[in-house]
Amino acid sequence: MERIGFVGLGTMGASMAVNLLRAGASLVVWNRTPGRAGAVVELGAREAASPAEVAAKSDAIVVCVSDTPDVEAVVFGPGGIALGARPGSLVIDCSTISPDSTRDFGRRLDARGVGMVDAPVSGGSEGARLGTLTMFVGGTEADVARARPVLEAMGRTVTHLGPLGSGQAGKAVNQVIISGVYLGVAEGVVLGMKAGLDPRLLIEALSGGAAQSWVLTNRAGRMIEDEYPLGFRLGLHRKDLGIALEMARSLGLNLPVAALTAELEDGLTAAGHGDEDMSVLASAIRSGSGGAGGSHGSSDSDRRPV
Repeated sequence: MERIGFVGLGTMGASMAVNLLRAGASLVVWNRTPGRAGAVVELGAREAASPAEVAAKSDAIVVCVSDTPDVEAVVFGPGGIALGARPGSLVIDCSTISPDSTRDFGRRLDARGVGMVDAPVSGGSEGARLGTLTMFVGGTEADVARARPVLEAMGRTVTHLGPLGSGQAGKAVNQVIISGVYLGVAEGVVLGMKAGLDPRLLIEALSGGAAQSWVLTNRAGRMIEDEYPLGFRLGLHRKDLGIALEMARSLGLNLPVAALTAELEDGLTAAGHGDEDMSVLASAIRSGSGGAGGSHGSSDSDRRPV
């Protein structure tokens, strides 16, 4: 494996970087928030003073930050990757950002002789930790072939969907689909609780049939308990959904379920729940259904099924 750089050691990035180390990569890292690189450095990574320094010491640089402006800042801003990247190096962006911006960034890097692959991921913090992420990949055949060993060290399913920006478009589709799945599971859980069913027995039964899904298996318990520890932050999904809805508008499409999810997420964010797991969507369904055993933030006694 080539010398690898990693920029962005948040909830997802830190675990992804650890998996690169486990795969034998020589890793140089940088994170905007001081102190976040410590655990990765203890496992053998070297910490750089800037993204430019990461790029100067790497053949391929993985970026994993929150939004389009963050990618632009760490790649093209002061001390950015573009300043240190040598011709022939490769940027692998695992952030979820605008497809149009991705293509623009690729053109700007290409002018410097630097390649780019977009590879946004799905699978949450669990997938990042276990190395089972799904990766939606865009770029040239040659760049993707070069990026593949790096991506396969961090994910289980790596699919090349087309030219640069295609990965971001694929991730947008993913975020639209999971909107419906989360809402469907939340509504089903609330309905079952309101009907007086034992919710855990209900989930066991549902898991053996056509309603089975990752969300049902991994997030229904949180919806039952009305507690939402972080796995994938609601605010990030709302950001991703904004990208998908903008794509839909540009294509003349109406996405009613995605639009409803965005509306519910806006309300939850305004109420202070933007940093909780996306399964907090169930809180909005519970609140709109008279509580269903207690709305988000209610007492333990109120959380019992009715």
